[in-house]
Amino acid sequence: ALSSRVLGVNGASVGGTDVQTRQVASLKALKARMRSVENMKKITKAMKMVAAAKLKQDEKRMLNAIPFVRPVQDLFERLPREDKPGVITIFGLTSDKGLCGGVNNAVAKLSRATMAEEEAKGNTTKFMGVGAKGVAVLKRTFGDRFTYTFEECGKVPWTFSSASIIAEQIVATKPAHLRVCSNKFKSLVAYDTVMARAVTQEEVKTMDKSEFSKAMDVYSFEPSIYEVWDDLHEFYYASLIHGCYLEGAVSEQSARMGAMENASKNASEMLEKIALIYNRARQAKITTELCEIISGASAV
Repeated sequence: ALSSRVLGVNGASVGGTDVQTRQVASLKALKARMRSVENMKKITKAMKMVAAAKLKQDEKRMLNAIPFVRPVQDLFERLPREDKPGVITIFGLTSDKGLCGGVNNAVAKLSRATMAEEEAKGNTTKFMGVGAKGVAVLKRTFGDRFTYTFEECGKVPWTFSSASIIAEQIVATKPAHLRVCSNKFKSLVAYDTVMARAVTQEEVKTMDKSEFSKAMDVYSFEPSIYEVWDDLHEFYYASLIHGCYLEGAVSEQSARMGAMENASKNASEMLEKIALIYNRARQAKITTELCEIISGASAV
């Protein structure tokens, strides 16, 4: 039994002094473990409160950014899509920190599955990513597919300028096909891991001109669309990354709140079990001492 192991009694016949010594040592160890679990509980509660404060800030930034990001994405969604063979670049968005449930693992898992699926079709895959957690998971098995990775982005407040720097690197690599894997925020208790298909400049070059004009004629461009298209496409990459990153940040903080709440609950349950064992050991020690006193008095 657990209490027997804690007390140091394994069913064998041992002397009273030996049992008492083991009980004292066990009580000290249990007391130290109770303090450790109590400190852990305080830390998880504090982390939950910090995550709640960050969640409000990230959610506010996400809601402010969506009205500017969504129209650009809707513009490029009008363009026709065709599945053609070629090099496919997977862009994964994760965080630099853990302790947030399965948020980062979900992105890494979907990215890994997509690369394996495309390679099974005969296509070549490459990987670009934001966040140390996703890079650490994928580097072990797909390290040779890596082109650019961006880590420690969370050390400074995320802005559109950060997304623009990443967009410049994407433009420099000239991807034939681009897939963006990220977490889409739904509510405080739910998120979806999605693989969004982005329109690349290489795809536009091979696109049917009549279909392209039909999709873009509903908008007015000054100067002409062909003069500003390269800049507009880079702006589209930045907007896509900016929106996905902000939604991923909100999903991360909401998942961290849930993870820390569960950790605090588990710490409370563990503390109750250890306290029960501690009380049993203490009572057994008192009972042993009383038996020794009574036995001594009877002998006299």
